[in-house]
Amino acid sequence: MEKPLPPIPAKRYFTIGEVAELCGVKPHVLRYWEQEFTQLRPMKRRGNRRYYQHHEVLMIRRIRSLLYDQGFTINGARHKLQEIAQSEREQARTGEARLSDLDGLDSNVSAASPLDQDDAPEDESVSEQIRQVERELKEIRDLLSV
Repeated sequence: MEKPLPPIPAKRYFTIGEVAELCGVKPHVLRYWEQEFTQLRPMKRRGNRRYYQHHEVLMIRRIRSLLYDQGFTINGARHKLQEIAQSEREQARTGEARLSDLDGLDSNVSAASPLDQDDAPEDESVSEQIRQVERELKEIRDLLSV
């Protein structure tokens, strides 16, 4: 049984040796994959040293899984990654459409009908809950729009 991959540390950049250990492949395999997968573009500094970012380490793990675990060929893995990227873009677009629906939330909440005085204490807590949900949704929208 293969041992699981180690967790990715919270660092900004990783050397090719670190990435090789984190992903369970040799450095020459990483250099080869850079030629085959356009998504892999590590930053290069002095002496052509490669520095990978967190998202590239995740991409390498995904490529490794496609090739080694799921049995894809290089060409098949390349097409699968393109399909995944396309579906993620579509999900992001539909998410943006849903977020734009939330923009009307301000006017809908303020246009709500006044509450009966008999039910005031209970309705105030419901109104506060609605305002809290509204704040949380706006925070989520702001996070997603970044």
